[in-house]
Amino acid sequence: MIICLDVGNSHIFGGIFDNDKIIMRFRHLTNGGSTSDQLGVFLKNLLRESDIDTKEIKNISIGSVVPSIDYTLRAACKKYFNIEPFILRAGTKTGIKIKTKNQNETGADLIAGSIAASHFHPNKNIIVIDLGTATTITPISREKEFLGVSILPGLRISMEALERNTAKLVSVEIQQPESTIGKTTTESIQSGLYYGHLGAIKEIIKNITSEVFVAEEPVIIGTGGFVNLFEQENIFDVVDSDLVLHGLRIALDLNIKAS
Repeated sequence: MIICLDVGNSHIFGGIFDNDKIIMRFRHLTNGGSTSDQLGVFLKNLLRESDIDTKEIKNISIGSVVPSIDYTLRAACKKYFNIEPFILRAGTKTGIKIKTKNQNETGADLIAGSIAASHFHPNKNIIVIDLGTATTITPISREKEFLGVSILPGLRISMEALERNTAKLVSVEIQQPESTIGKTTTESIQSGLYYGHLGAIKEIIKNITSEVFVAEEPVIIGTGGFVNLFEQENIFDVVDSDLVLHGLRIALDLNIKAS
């Protein structure tokens, strides 16, 4: 069994794999002040509550966009599992050709999502839409080329910006509104957040397709914490909330075989 940890700005999204099948998922708040003991005890307790012996964990794969917590996580893996974790970063084997100007700027989550997308949809042009703290829209060519990314503020960041920078607008539950025209302040914010985000996603998909995928329509893959909010809008061909975790698993396997 292996543990895969997708370390995002808001949460650590984790999964436990038995071979290539995910058997458990979990979340933990990303906190740069956490100690290795806190994280190690959390993981061990999680396994114990699920009747999984820690000795069954043979590897740990980590993809992180939060450098301040990387050392702590690595220390927790070594202390509580006696495992030197695999860290997905520039220079590791991925099977993906990064076509950006500075490969070191490319987030591990974006790389992992691209690995899994190309693995599950071989010989296809792909656009991965990851709706998390930020919303990222990433085109990957049928030749497994990571062509770049479009990044916009995620739904929660957008809502918090409204609350923080206005006198009368408040935090609301992020959900699909019943109508585009809000009749209350809450409904109005929900409408703007939802349809503003939906419109931005559709426009970026259209522009990316016309710029790089003219000859063949891409497969649109949705993932991330807010992906289910837009699942009924017919913008995704595939929804896979575990895409990044699968990418971390595949990357680990590639690097084990290459060593």
